[in-house]
Amino acid sequence: MNEDQRHTDSLIPIKKIYTKEDLPTTDPGQPGTYPYTRGVQSDMYRGKLWTMRQYAGFSTAAESNKRYHYLLSQGVSGLSVAFDLPTQIGYDSDHPLADGEVGKVGVAIDSIEDMQILFDGIRLEDVSTSMTINATGYILLGLYAAVAKQQGADLSKLNGTIQNDILKEYAARGTYIYPPKPSMRIITDLFEWCSHEVPKWNTISISGYHIREAGSTAVQEIAFTLSNGKAYVQAALAKGLDINVFGRRLSFFFNAHNNLFEEVAKFRAARRMWAQLMKEMGATDPKAMMLRFHAQTGGSTLTAQQPLNNIARVTVQTLAAVLGGTQSLHTNGYDEALSLPTEQAAAIALRTQQIIAFESGVVDTADPLAGSFFVESLTDSIEQEAWKLMQTIDSMGGSVAAIENGFMQEEIAQSAYMFQQQLEQGKKIIVGVNKFQTNEKSNTPLFRVDDSIRLAQIEKLKQLRQHRDQKTCLSILSTLRQQAVDGTNIMPSVVAAIEAKCTLGEISDTLREVFGEYRQ
Repeated sequence: MNEDQRHTDSLIPIKKIYTKEDLPTTDPGQPGTYPYTRGVQSDMYRGKLWTMRQYAGFSTAAESNKRYHYLLSQGVSGLSVAFDLPTQIGYDSDHPLADGEVGKVGVAIDSIEDMQILFDGIRLEDVSTSMTINATGYILLGLYAAVAKQQGADLSKLNGTIQNDILKEYAARGTYIYPPKPSMRIITDLFEWCSHEVPKWNTISISGYHIREAGSTAVQEIAFTLSNGKAYVQAALAKGLDINVFGRRLSFFFNAHNNLFEEVAKFRAARRMWAQLMKEMGATDPKAMMLRFHAQTGGSTLTAQQPLNNIARVTVQTLAAVLGGTQSLHTNGYDEALSLPTEQAAAIALRTQQIIAFESGVVDTADPLAGSFFVESLTDSIEQEAWKLMQTIDSMGGSVAAIENGFMQEEIAQSAYMFQQQLEQGKKIIVGVNKFQTNEKSNTPLFRVDDSIRLAQIEKLKQLRQHRDQKTCLSILSTLRQQAVDGTNIMPSVVAAIEAKCTLGEISDTLREVFGEYRQ
């Protein structure tokens, strides 16, 4: 192999020089017009900047609430909630399997009382909230809506996104509960309920982020994500839902890594591909064909060695997301390879977005890299490679089948293995890790969550169960169980259970009794 041959991280060859002969023959079109290669808005950030979010959640609802008020005071325009592991997989904080995990990687939410505290002093009608939750997403959105109602909010005005993407959990992340088919049924139940109750809510954030974090390439990230999106659309169509209604509320969540031009081209290619897919599946409303996405800088790119270098990495990744046309962005703290982000690290991460927005000039025109010989060629190459991978998945029967037979998992594992080999052989350089190392002792302050949090949550659960109407709770859960069996939309009963002070674990366990648990 030619030693001077270079490739993107997806192994797409890079030429030394690109000329006009490398430009695709197809016209990328204008921003805001089909197929949206150049962005979903005609003027992009001249009209409105992306939503600046900071992902936060830790310890108790009260502690997370303090961080949210701080972030809002510093200029974030949207909240992004992280939940702890027991909440993600449907266990109350007093469950034996929750021991050691309560409040550690996110906030512990056991009941409506926790949700009330989490958003105390924050008018839900006035903020955009993103919730990173999947297997129990239907419960958390129910909790959010219930608290909004208590605040007197008009649910039709609630604005935000629930991740609610279970397929990528089977493929890459692992926080699933039920088998794929009933999980898909819960998601389409949520689609249907939201279309009537919270019509402005983005009912799913189809996520490539965790696929990339697990070790995929940029090409695999969009191919697997769009395949999963296609599966959700097909499931919704099979339920009789209108693609032009639910299609408008679909959104995506992508990773932003260090290879600047490949990342920009990835975002542009993904928009074009999704527009074509939705059109082929029957969408006629332009907004149902638009791929709108939230981006987060790459957690797996952060290094524990020389952690301040991560500020530079996050800056490059922020530029990639903005130049690629993101609608919403979270930037990681420089210390997140070591601990949860400190308040200082979170502030620097937010300032990074603000500097790009107000000082760099990259927001002054839509899709500023359009027409670049390299970027346009790379956009085409990524699209072609992603279509090939999607065709392989289609030949297996779609995403659910590809996940059930381990195809996606194996592809991601192979990519992660190849990357590690390149690192160990010195073919891939990570500054401070395998080159330019130093022996300095890190004095980065760390943020740790105390184990006493679980005891506090257990006491709150004890008090909740003592003072609620137990007979009402049992009756609602019985109705929920029957609806899970007979195929009735479960969401009205889920919300009723929440308002009666049933816990997240009790609702999850009711469906476990019907659907069982998935084991790979």
